[in-house]
Amino acid sequence: MRIFLDANILFSAAKSAGAVRELLALAEAAGHALRADAYVVAEAQRNLAAKAEEGLPVFDAMLARIEVAAFQPFALPSDVASMLPEKDRPVLAAAVRLRCDVLVTGDRTHFGSLYGRRVEGVTVHSPLTLAQALGFIRP
Repeated sequence: MRIFLDANILFSAAKSAGAVRELLALAEAAGHALRADAYVVAEAQRNLAAKAEEGLPVFDAMLARIEVAAFQPFALPSDVASMLPEKDRPVLAAAVRLRCDVLVTGDRTHFGSLYGRRVEGVTVHSPLTLAQALGFIRP
């Protein structure tokens, strides 16, 4: 499975050795491909530098194990784009463009209405629902 990681997932995994970091390690160990693009990587790096600088070395090590694509503008269909604020559209667009099966995001405010839904071939998950879908924890 190809799993696209939102910036808040990268931030959380780099900031502390908690559940999100464990989820990514389990997914990687199970053979799932972790993906991101330069847009979410830059956002995560900016936020770490501002809020949790101690996580930057962990972040750099994580990036070595994640397939990071260059940012390329990619237009979502207007009905899909209208479901998200403009700043979040590139995240879903990248997951679609990179042919990911899943987008995992902790952004319940903007993506919460899409949790569990398949949008343009990508199923949107929270970290918890992804862990459940992958069989790492029971629903």
